[in-house]
Amino acid sequence: MYQRFFEMAENAGISLHCAEIFHKGQIAEKRCFAEDKAYPIYSAAKSVTAAAVLIARSEGRLDISDKLYRYMDSRYLDVISADFRELTFENCMTMCIGAYPFRPQNAAELLADSREDDWLYNIFRLPVDNTDRRFHYSNIPAYLVSAACENAVGQPLAEYLSPRLFVPLGWGRPVYQTSPEGHFYGATGMELTVSQLARLGQLFLQKGMYEGRQLIPEELALRAVTEKVRTDREGYGYFFWVGKNTFAISGKWGQRCAVCPEKELMVTYLSHNPERSGELAAIAQRFMDEF
Repeated sequence: MYQRFFEMAENAGISLHCAEIFHKGQIAEKRCFAEDKAYPIYSAAKSVTAAAVLIARSEGRLDISDKLYRYMDSRYLDVISADFRELTFENCMTMCIGAYPFRPQNAAELLADSREDDWLYNIFRLPVDNTDRRFHYSNIPAYLVSAACENAVGQPLAEYLSPRLFVPLGWGRPVYQTSPEGHFYGATGMELTVSQLARLGQLFLQKGMYEGRQLIPEELALRAVTEKVRTDREGYGYFFWVGKNTFAISGKWGQRCAVCPEKELMVTYLSHNPERSGELAAIAQRFMDEF
Protein backbone atom coordinates (compact mmCIF):
# COMPACT_ATOMS: atom_id res chain seq x y z
CA MET A 1 0.00 0.00 0.00
CA TYR A 2 2.90 2.37 0.61
CA GLN A 3 4.07 2.05 -2.98
CA ARG A 4 0.83 3.67 -4.09
CA PHE A 5 2.30 7.15 -3.66
CA PHE A 6 5.21 6.30 -5.93
CA GLU A 7 2.86 4.80 -8.50
CA MET A 8 0.69 7.90 -8.49
CA ALA A 9 3.68 10.18 -9.05
CA GLU A 10 5.04 7.92 -11.79
CA ASN A 11 1.66 7.71 -13.54
CA ALA A 12 1.50 11.50 -13.54
CA GLY A 13 4.98 11.68 -15.04
CA ILE A 14 6.40 13.62 -12.09
CA SER A 15 9.97 12.91 -11.07
CA LEU A 16 11.28 12.72 -7.50
CA HIS A 17 14.74 12.91 -6.02
CA CYS A 18 13.80 10.91 -2.91
CA ALA A 19 10.65 10.18 -0.95
CA GLU A 20 9.88 8.56 2.39
CA ILE A 21 6.66 7.21 3.88
CA PHE A 22 6.50 7.20 7.68
CA HIS A 23 3.68 5.30 9.37
CA LYS A 24 2.93 4.46 13.00
CA GLY A 25 6.35 5.36 14.34
CA GLN A 26 8.61 3.93 11.67
CA ILE A 27 9.85 4.41 8.12
CA ALA A 28 7.58 2.20 6.05
CA GLU A 29 9.04 2.89 2.61
CA LYS A 30 11.88 4.97 1.22
CA ARG A 31 12.93 5.27 -2.40
CA CYS A 32 15.53 7.43 -4.11
CA PHE A 33 15.64 8.14 -7.83
CA ALA A 34 18.67 10.41 -7.57
CA GLU A 35 21.51 10.70 -5.08
CA ASP A 36 20.32 10.50 -1.46
CA LYS A 37 21.85 13.79 -0.37
CA ALA A 38 20.86 17.20 0.92
CA TYR A 39 18.93 19.33 -1.57
CA PRO A 40 17.57 22.90 -1.27
CA ILE A 41 14.30 22.92 0.67
CA TYR A 42 13.37 26.56 -0.08
CA SER A 43 10.45 27.74 2.06
CA ALA A 44 10.39 24.57 4.14
CA ALA A 45 13.11 26.41 6.08
CA LYS A 46 10.37 28.64 7.52
CA SER A 47 9.21 25.74 9.71
CA VAL A 48 12.74 25.52 11.14
CA THR A 49 12.41 29.18 12.12
CA ALA A 50 9.07 28.37 13.76
CA ALA A 51 10.78 25.64 15.80
CA ALA A 52 13.45 28.11 16.89
CA VAL A 53 10.83 30.55 18.18
CA LEU A 54 8.96 27.81 20.03
CA ILE A 55 12.14 26.59 21.70
CA ALA A 56 13.12 30.13 22.65
CA ARG A 57 9.62 30.65 24.06
CA SER A 58 9.93 27.49 26.15
CA GLU A 59 13.17 28.86 27.63
CA GLY A 60 11.63 32.22 28.47
CA ARG A 61 13.72 34.13 25.92
CA LEU A 62 10.65 35.66 24.24
CA ASP A 63 6.88 35.40 24.04
CA ILE A 64 4.97 34.87 20.82
CA SER A 65 2.79 37.86 21.72
CA ASP A 66 5.83 40.13 22.12
CA LYS A 67 6.28 43.09 19.80
CA LEU A 68 8.93 42.15 17.27
CA TYR A 69 10.64 45.55 17.16
CA ARG A 70 11.76 45.13 20.77
CA TYR A 71 14.22 42.48 19.59
CA MET A 72 15.73 44.52 16.78
CA ASP A 73 19.09 46.27 17.03
CA SER A 74 18.75 49.77 18.48
CA ARG A 75 20.32 51.33 15.37
CA TYR A 76 17.05 50.66 13.51
CA LEU A 77 14.72 52.36 15.99
CA ASP A 78 14.61 55.67 14.12
CA VAL A 79 13.46 53.98 10.89
CA ILE A 80 10.92 51.54 12.38
CA SER A 81 7.44 52.89 11.74
CA ALA A 82 4.69 53.20 14.33
CA ASP A 83 2.55 50.54 12.65
CA PHE A 84 5.48 48.10 12.47
CA ARG A 85 5.96 48.54 16.24
CA GLU A 86 2.56 46.95 16.77
CA LEU A 87 3.53 43.69 15.02
CA THR A 88 4.06 40.61 17.16
CA PHE A 89 5.93 37.38 16.53
CA GLU A 90 2.55 35.77 15.89
CA ASN A 91 1.57 38.36 13.28
CA CYS A 92 4.75 37.61 11.36
CA MET A 93 4.65 33.82 11.83
CA THR A 94 1.14 33.76 10.38
CA MET A 95 2.08 36.18 7.54
CA CYS A 96 -0.58 38.61 8.76
CA ILE A 97 1.42 41.77 8.17
CA GLY A 98 1.60 44.34 5.37
CA ALA A 99 2.18 43.46 1.73
CA TYR A 100 5.97 43.29 1.47
CA PRO A 101 7.94 42.29 -1.63
CA PHE A 102 8.68 38.58 -1.80
CA ARG A 103 12.38 38.63 -0.87
CA PRO A 104 14.35 40.82 1.54
CA GLN A 105 16.74 41.58 -1.33
CA ASN A 106 13.84 43.12 -3.30
CA ALA A 107 13.50 45.95 -0.77
CA ALA A 108 16.69 47.58 -2.07
CA GLU A 109 15.19 47.77 -5.56
CA LEU A 110 12.31 49.90 -4.26
CA LEU A 111 14.39 52.51 -2.45
CA ALA A 112 16.43 55.34 -3.96
CA ASP A 113 18.99 55.30 -1.15
CA SER A 114 19.09 51.65 -0.07
CA ARG A 115 21.90 49.88 1.74
CA GLU A 116 22.89 46.77 -0.18
CA ASP A 117 24.53 45.23 2.89
CA ASP A 118 21.62 45.80 5.26
CA TRP A 119 18.36 43.99 4.51
CA LEU A 120 16.70 45.08 7.74
CA TYR A 121 17.34 48.79 7.16
CA ASN A 122 15.79 48.55 3.71
CA ILE A 123 12.79 46.54 4.93
CA PHE A 124 12.03 49.00 7.72
CA ARG A 125 12.11 51.93 5.28
CA LEU A 126 9.58 50.47 2.86
CA PRO A 127 6.25 52.34 2.79
CA VAL A 128 4.22 49.31 3.85
CA ASP A 129 0.90 49.54 5.68
CA ASN A 130 1.24 47.14 8.61
CA THR A 131 -2.24 47.92 9.84
CA ASP A 132 -3.30 45.58 7.03
CA ARG A 133 -3.39 42.25 8.88
CA ARG A 134 -4.54 40.10 6.00
CA PHE A 135 -2.43 37.13 4.91
CA HIS A 136 0.41 38.23 2.62
CA TYR A 137 2.91 35.50 1.74
CA SER A 138 6.54 36.62 1.60
CA ASN A 139 10.01 35.59 2.76
CA ILE A 140 10.34 38.83 4.70
CA PRO A 141 8.23 37.86 7.76
CA ALA A 142 10.33 34.74 8.36
CA TYR A 143 13.54 36.75 8.01
CA LEU A 144 12.28 39.35 10.48
CA VAL A 145 11.30 36.61 12.95
CA SER A 146 14.64 34.90 12.52
CA ALA A 147 16.62 38.09 13.18
CA ALA A 148 14.48 38.94 16.22
CA CYS A 149 14.75 35.41 17.62
CA GLU A 150 18.52 35.49 17.14
CA ASN A 151 18.74 38.69 19.19
CA ALA A 152 16.41 37.23 21.81
CA VAL A 153 18.65 34.21 22.40
CA GLY A 154 21.85 36.22 22.12
CA GLN A 155 23.74 34.06 19.66
CA PRO A 156 23.66 33.02 15.98
CA LEU A 157 20.52 31.02 15.50
CA ALA A 158 22.25 28.04 13.92
CA GLU A 159 24.51 27.79 16.98
CA TYR A 160 21.49 28.09 19.28
CA LEU A 161 19.60 25.40 17.36
CA SER A 162 22.51 22.98 17.07
CA PRO A 163 22.17 21.28 20.50
CA ARG A 164 18.42 21.92 20.73
CA LEU A 165 17.25 20.79 17.28
CA PHE A 166 19.94 19.97 14.70
CA VAL A 167 21.85 17.39 16.73
CA PRO A 168 18.78 15.70 18.29
CA LEU A 169 17.27 15.30 14.80
CA GLY A 170 20.54 13.93 13.41
CA TRP A 171 21.09 16.83 11.05
CA GLY A 172 24.69 17.56 11.97
CA ARG A 173 25.36 21.08 10.66
CA PRO A 174 23.11 21.62 7.66
CA VAL A 175 23.80 24.12 4.92
CA TYR A 176 22.00 27.40 5.64
CA GLN A 177 22.10 30.98 4.42
CA THR A 178 22.73 34.18 6.35
CA SER A 179 21.93 37.77 5.43
CA PRO A 180 24.54 40.49 4.79
CA GLU A 181 24.05 41.54 8.43
CA GLY A 182 24.91 38.00 9.48
CA HIS A 183 21.45 36.88 10.59
CA PHE A 184 20.09 33.39 9.89
CA TYR A 185 17.89 33.90 6.83
CA GLY A 186 15.15 31.65 8.16
CA ALA A 187 12.90 31.78 5.08
CA THR A 188 14.92 29.73 2.61
CA GLY A 189 18.56 28.87 1.91
CA MET A 190 18.70 25.54 3.75
CA GLU A 191 19.57 22.11 2.39
CA LEU A 192 18.35 18.83 3.93
CA THR A 193 18.09 15.19 2.95
CA VAL A 194 14.63 13.67 2.66
CA SER A 195 15.13 11.82 5.95
CA GLN A 196 16.23 15.00 7.72
CA LEU A 197 13.15 16.87 6.52
CA ALA A 198 10.98 13.93 7.57
CA ARG A 199 12.39 14.07 11.10
CA LEU A 200 11.25 17.67 11.42
CA GLY A 201 7.76 16.60 10.42
CA GLN A 202 7.97 13.68 12.84
CA LEU A 203 8.85 16.08 15.66
CA PHE A 204 5.57 17.94 15.11
CA LEU A 205 3.59 14.76 14.44
CA GLN A 206 4.75 13.60 17.87
CA LYS A 207 3.79 16.91 19.50
CA GLY A 208 7.32 18.13 20.05
CA MET A 209 8.76 14.78 21.14
CA TYR A 210 11.62 13.06 19.35
CA GLU A 211 13.26 9.82 20.50
CA GLY A 212 12.09 10.29 24.06
CA ARG A 213 13.09 13.96 24.35
CA GLN A 214 10.55 16.77 24.52
CA LEU A 215 12.38 19.22 22.25
CA ILE A 216 9.37 21.55 22.03
CA PRO A 217 6.61 21.71 24.66
CA GLU A 218 3.53 19.85 23.47
CA GLU A 219 1.21 22.85 23.71
CA LEU A 220 3.52 24.99 21.58
CA ALA A 221 4.05 22.25 18.98
CA LEU A 222 0.28 21.86 18.61
CA ARG A 223 -0.24 25.62 18.33
CA ALA A 224 2.24 25.81 15.47
CA VAL A 225 0.31 23.35 13.30
CA THR A 226 -3.17 24.66 14.12
CA GLU A 227 -4.88 26.96 11.64
CA LYS A 228 -4.56 30.61 12.67
CA VAL A 229 -5.59 32.26 9.42
CA ARG A 230 -7.45 31.18 6.29
CA THR A 231 -5.79 31.78 2.95
CA ASP A 232 -7.10 31.36 -0.58
CA ARG A 233 -5.39 27.94 -0.63
CA GLU A 234 -5.78 26.46 2.84
CA GLY A 235 -5.10 27.30 6.47
CA TYR A 236 -1.85 28.61 7.88
CA GLY A 237 -0.31 28.18 11.33
CA TYR A 238 3.13 29.28 12.49
CA PHE A 239 4.98 28.88 9.18
CA PHE A 240 3.11 25.60 8.54
CA TRP A 241 0.38 25.02 5.96
CA VAL A 242 -2.67 23.49 7.61
CA GLY A 243 -5.41 21.40 5.98
CA LYS A 244 -8.56 19.83 7.39
CA ASN A 245 -6.79 16.83 8.92
CA THR A 246 -3.22 17.52 7.88
CA PHE A 247 -0.37 19.98 8.11
CA ALA A 248 2.65 20.43 5.90
CA ILE A 249 6.18 21.79 5.74
CA SER A 250 6.51 23.04 2.20
CA GLY A 251 9.10 24.37 -0.25
CA LYS A 252 8.19 26.10 -3.48
CA TRP A 253 9.35 23.61 -6.11
CA GLY A 254 8.34 20.26 -4.70
CA GLN A 255 9.97 19.85 -1.30
CA ARG A 256 7.37 18.80 1.23
CA CYS A 257 6.59 16.87 4.37
CA ALA A 258 2.85 16.26 4.58
CA VAL A 259 1.53 14.96 7.90
CA CYS A 260 -1.77 13.32 8.87
CA PRO A 261 -1.76 13.00 12.67
CA GLU A 262 -4.93 10.92 12.96
CA LYS A 263 -3.43 8.24 10.69
CA GLU A 264 0.10 8.63 12.13
CA LEU A 265 1.17 9.02 8.52
CA MET A 266 3.70 11.24 6.77
CA VAL A 267 4.75 11.62 3.15
CA THR A 268 8.05 13.44 2.67
CA TYR A 269 9.65 14.09 -0.68
CA LEU A 270 12.34 16.17 -2.34
CA SER A 271 12.06 17.04 -6.02
CA HIS A 272 12.55 19.89 -8.46
CA ASN A 273 9.25 20.58 -10.18
CA PRO A 274 8.83 24.32 -10.72
CA GLU A 275 5.77 23.82 -12.91
CA ARG A 276 4.13 20.86 -11.14
CA SER A 277 4.84 21.20 -7.42
CA GLY A 278 1.18 21.88 -6.68
CA GLU A 279 0.16 18.76 -8.58
CA LEU A 280 2.67 16.71 -6.61
CA ALA A 281 1.35 18.10 -3.32
CA ALA A 282 -2.16 17.12 -4.41
CA ILE A 283 -0.96 13.58 -5.14
CA ALA A 284 0.53 13.30 -1.65
CA GLN A 285 -2.73 14.60 -0.16
CA ARG A 286 -4.80 12.16 -2.19
CA PHE A 287 -2.56 9.29 -1.13
CA MET A 288 -3.08 10.18 2.54
CA ASP A 289 -6.82 10.68 2.10
CA GLU A 290 -7.16 7.23 0.48
CA PHE A 291 -4.78 5.42 2.83
